[in-house]
Amino acid sequence: MAEALDTEETRVFDADVGRILDIVAHALYSEREVFLRELIANAADACDKRRFLAQTDEALAEGAGDPAVTLVPDAGARTLTVSDTGVGMNRDELIANLGTIARSGTAEFAKKLSGDAAKDGSLIGQFGVGFYSAFMVADEVVVETRRLGEPQGWRWTSDGRGGYRIEPIARDTVGTDVILRLKEDAAEFLDPWRLKAVVKRWSDHLALPIRLDPRKAEGGKEDEGVETINAAQALWTRPKAEIEPETYTAFYRDISHAFDEPWAVIHNRNEGTIEYTNLLFIPTERPADLYEPERKPRLRLHVRRMFITDDCEALLPGWLRFLRGVVDSADLPLNVSREMLQNTPLLTRIRQGLVKRVLGELEGRAKSDAEGYARFWDAFGAVVKEGLYEDFENRDRLLGLARFRSTAVDGWTSLADYVARMKPEQKAIYVMVGDSVEAARVSPQLEGFKARGLEVLLLGDPIDGFWTMIAPDFDGKPIRAVGRVADDELAAFPKVDADGKAAPETKDEAAEGEAGIDGAALADLIGRALGDRVRAVRPSARLVDSPACLAAGSDGPDPALERLLARSGRGGPVRAPILEINPDHALLKALKGLAAEAGEDAAARAAALAEPAELLLDQARLAEGEAPADPAAFARRLAQLMTRAYRA
Repeated sequence: MAEALDTEETRVFDADVGRILDIVAHALYSEREVFLRELIANAADACDKRRFLAQTDEALAEGAGDPAVTLVPDAGARTLTVSDTGVGMNRDELIANLGTIARSGTAEFAKKLSGDAAKDGSLIGQFGVGFYSAFMVADEVVVETRRLGEPQGWRWTSDGRGGYRIEPIARDTVGTDVILRLKEDAAEFLDPWRLKAVVKRWSDHLALPIRLDPRKAEGGKEDEGVETINAAQALWTRPKAEIEPETYTAFYRDISHAFDEPWAVIHNRNEGTIEYTNLLFIPTERPADLYEPERKPRLRLHVRRMFITDDCEALLPGWLRFLRGVVDSADLPLNVSREMLQNTPLLTRIRQGLVKRVLGELEGRAKSDAEGYARFWDAFGAVVKEGLYEDFENRDRLLGLARFRSTAVDGWTSLADYVARMKPEQKAIYVMVGDSVEAARVSPQLEGFKARGLEVLLLGDPIDGFWTMIAPDFDGKPIRAVGRVADDELAAFPKVDADGKAAPETKDEAAEGEAGIDGAALADLIGRALGDRVRAVRPSARLVDSPACLAAGSDGPDPALERLLARSGRGGPVRAPILEINPDHALLKALKGLAAEAGEDAAARAAALAEPAELLLDQARLAEGEAPADPAAFARRLAQLMTRAYRA
């Protein structure tokens, strides 16, 4: 039986509980007046949607009038009404958008369109979190609305606690009125001057007029006129010299729904073969969606001040997705489709221009504001480095902008500074890739480099395993992972003492081991004992204090990258590792003796080394932050070894 639609009904909120808790936990709104900014933003989006839909259907354009938002304070009724001439909502949209707390009201807009309109309909809005900010100042909120193209009006009513009511009403005009029955301590928002101040602070930049009808305010007069209280001009169209920093900040917060201040503002008008204006902001703090898997840029694309989309992947590369702002083109058609956006050469050229602008801004600030740039890199460096892997055209500039932790200096350092500190005979830039900077810093693979006074850059972000595989050059010097540095290359550098002076070589006469078992022979025996659990076992010059470590082969990814891909489910099985041993370590010398005691037969010697070889491999795994292949077996072997040691 069909549900009746001509009677009042009471419904319970369908709450996205996790999102509500997140909002509460982070104290989203610290100033009560923000509710008005949110409701005005909703109204502006509704007007944008109406204009957008009217372009796809001429019948919907009829009677649209001028888009506007009107504020009506009513002192007698103790209400504040935010009215718009936008697209409006029908019953189902009221339930879907306002009946689920913390759901964006226009997040579902594109899904409700079909055919060509679906391609053209990616708009944004804030009904949801923004709408519910109204309950900071209101005991009750009433929404009266009528959807564009539909004859029936609807009323939605709630006190923001137990649920909401929805009922059909007669309504002559398309659009929405949000009526707030204000709390006693929110009477300030009935004052026209207070409303003007809030609009000036938060919404002065909106390209549509925000009007104030003061006739029902306290002391208002029936013959008073409705006045426009904002500049009604898109901020990005105004000359930079006329815009105060506070205005830029307010606009940034409005479009990004953030609460920090922008670290940098990039505002340019580009004229010539392509005409567009960009107003870009580099945030101070990481946006909440920075590490979402989609990696989508969040710039708003406008065509001649008309909002088109904030979901245009062709506008920026993914490694600049932290940027917020607006791009307004005079060359794209107003009815440009999503498909066209991804393929139009115009957008490709705009993208190239934006990337060039941003890189130039970062290069300038890296020189003029080193401290601020370090904070920027702390927040966004891991994302910018994605460009080292993806953006061949700009890789050299990105390498110049990149900052790294180092074994030689505190804080961040650049590749240019590293090159300036290199030893005269050093030909490559050495890097250590780990699961984190801390893990890289304590890796046994660094011991041979530290012993020779060779600086190593420490890389701990997931993307580092990818871009270092490409082995790019900087200033003519290859960037090389320490695990791929050959023994003869490392051994060419003499060891140094704590003061950086050449340290005397101390050759251990017993280094060849017992019964002629040298480092290579011992590596072969350990390899026999471990079988297919390792790809190879080899002696190494990179070890000084540790008995063994895991190393990368000449082909394939580093072990850290293999582990990352395996954990993410995007890689194949982790290959058996390469185990490097330190023949000069006391433990390895003891193993030479143990092998010698087993006689001359290689199989018997390998069998004698079976248990210590397994422990040696698991110890190397632990040193790299890996778990032993069989933790239970490792614990058992360790317990048996400790028991024998303590009994002795």
